[in-house]
Amino acid sequence: MKILANDGISDLGKALLEAGGHEVSTTKVAQEALANTINQEGFDAVLVRSATTVRKVVIDACPGLKLIGRGGVGMDNIDVSYARDKGLTVINTPASSSQSVAELVMGQLFSISRFLNDSFKNIETGDFSTLKKNYAKGVELRGKTIGIIGFGRIGQCLAAYALGVGMKVIAIERKARIQPITLKIAGQTLEVPVKVVDSLLEVLDQLDYISIHVPKQADGAAVIGTAEFKRMKKGVRLVNTARGGVIEENALLEALENGTVAAAALDVYENEPNPLKALIAHPRIACTPHIGAATLEAQDRIGEELAELIIAFAKEQKA
Repeated sequence: MKILANDGISDLGKALLEAGGHEVSTTKVAQEALANTINQEGFDAVLVRSATTVRKVVIDACPGLKLIGRGGVGMDNIDVSYARDKGLTVINTPASSSQSVAELVMGQLFSISRFLNDSFKNIETGDFSTLKKNYAKGVELRGKTIGIIGFGRIGQCLAAYALGVGMKVIAIERKARIQPITLKIAGQTLEVPVKVVDSLLEVLDQLDYISIHVPKQADGAAVIGTAEFKRMKKGVRLVNTARGGVIEENALLEALENGTVAAAALDVYENEPNPLKALIAHPRIACTPHIGAATLEAQDRIGEELAELIIAFAKEQKA
């Protein structure tokens, strides 16, 4: 197969595919030239991350395309159902980046609890007396309650980290249950039961921290908006590494101004790659540019999983 990895692929993934007899191009093609390039170069498969979209117009324009691959979890940048209805195979790598995203969330939790993002911006002033007063009201994670909205692979991985630093965990998902979380510490394994509830509104006033791990909603509605902010505990801290749009951004800014939200950390935005300026300039919002899965280890796992899936697909095609 001839494969266009338009948003890149790890060296390991590329090597595995080439060892399997496939040709891989990592030359970046502009979105507007994607369909023409696929047709002109005769690509059988296109692999994307979050930068490239594969919508109906591309699918219709590329009759020779057999496979679309997404290196990561969410596939809202691909018209998945339409592609499958047209006979294309669509794959992704939902398990490969869980740990990387969970570790970014933990870093963000520490950052917004101790003003790390804003103090870094302002330390060049050299006015330590004022700065120490400005950042004197940090809080500790231990003993606080975190609500994890969406309790799939990433949510459960985050729960293990949060439990490890002494936080209390409440998960929110459609199906209420008790979910055992496995902690591996110093060669020992421990299982901790986590309560999963099916109503966000019922637990919002109990949460000191909230982290969101759900896909973009089919109807485009926000998971957290004005109504949810009104139910939150004063001084809550909020993290979103899921998808832009699951938090109503203007409502978040209002909640920061009225003191409902003490701080927030965002890795995703409604208008990427041009986020609302009021978000990235806000002193109590820590911003990162959609880097949840951007670790060397995750990229190797993603590349390896994509390679395995593509090699298996090619063998099925020949059978």
